[in-house]
Amino acid sequence: MKRIKSSHIITLFAGVITTLLAIAIISFPDAAFKASLQGLKIWWEIIFPALLPFFITSEILLGFGVVHFMGELLEPLMKPLFNVPGVGAFVLAMGFSSGYPMGAKLTTRLREQKMVSQVEGERLVAFTSTSDPLFIFGAIAVGFFHQAELGIFLAIVHYASSLIVGFIMRFHEINNQQFSSRKFEMYKKEDNIFIRAFKAMHQARMADGRQFGKLMGDAVMSSIQTLLMIGGFIIAFSVVLSILTQIEVTSFLISLLHLILTPLGISQDLAQSMIYGFFEVTLGAKSVSEASMNIPLIEKLAIVSAISAWSGISVHGQIAAILQKTDIRFKPFFIARVFHSILAFILSLLLYQPFQLSETKNAIPTFLYHFSQEVSSFHLISIIHSIGYYFLWIITTLLLLSLTIHLLKKKDY
Repeated sequence: MKRIKSSHIITLFAGVITTLLAIAIISFPDAAFKASLQGLKIWWEIIFPALLPFFITSEILLGFGVVHFMGELLEPLMKPLFNVPGVGAFVLAMGFSSGYPMGAKLTTRLREQKMVSQVEGERLVAFTSTSDPLFIFGAIAVGFFHQAELGIFLAIVHYASSLIVGFIMRFHEINNQQFSSRKFEMYKKEDNIFIRAFKAMHQARMADGRQFGKLMGDAVMSSIQTLLMIGGFIIAFSVVLSILTQIEVTSFLISLLHLILTPLGISQDLAQSMIYGFFEVTLGAKSVSEASMNIPLIEKLAIVSAISAWSGISVHGQIAAILQKTDIRFKPFFIARVFHSILAFILSLLLYQPFQLSETKNAIPTFLYHFSQEVSSFHLISIIHSIGYYFLWIITTLLLLSLTIHLLKKKDY
């Protein structure tokens, strides 16, 4: 008898699972229909209109070489810290302000233009795929927990742990000799960083060669195609989670998770939240906020931070589909999400006492409190305004840090 290959087992397993899922959907058509409508509503009313302008704008900025310009200015910061080229700062700013899967989308575009190597792309996407501030402040802090001051705490934990992951990932295949073709050696000897940046932008624009009309059309088509894919994943995983709940698979997983939580001293009531968060971050965070009032706040915040960092299987599927367009591997991203989740959990426990959250209900600055109240209703104009605000704030901070490092290094010579 021939030895059964692992690929045959995977094929059989996948076939059985998809067949059972199809049978379950047929058996529970009402639940599947309601779940798909819920996913469609989220995508159409929030995701699509909020991300489309920024997808299109990022494509245009790439075509006109503006990203190359910023890349040269930000190289002194990004290379030593994260071992990625300066253009990674643009991905960092857009990813942090817009949320997933913006970081993966922009990283693949940089890879397609050979502005990053395969390994650099894997490092970059590992720490730029995060939740957006709108979700952390508006949805979790105000919408779910009804405590605006939690937004600052959750945001610091989320983005600090992500940056730590980025620093760890700088050692990912550090001996790999791949090099991207982002550098233009003909002017690297120029002393003035702004001249180098302008020449990089001009060369990139000339190399692209598309007129504005063509560039705009390509940007719209590419952005809509990506958003349609994202919408499909949101709807599909909404249906899957609903069906798993109907056939009590989630109840079985919750009972298994109890065995792990009990030795760790974590309330068993959070098991359901963790299972939901494993699949979809919004449902998981909402479930944590609705858990028993007897559960200490520190436990709830640690779990919700871990869920936000993990980002859910739904987002993993979106990013895996985006990365398939290039040679960037999904495995480093998956490992990074595990690290991000663990680090966010630990940081939440460490920073809880210094923030004194249980005693300082009104510690959040007034302007941030009003911002959180405004975005919690998810008005479209507020969403777009908030994403743009955070992008400009992040990119300006990175530029100032990078130019400071450049001037200090130049002073040493």
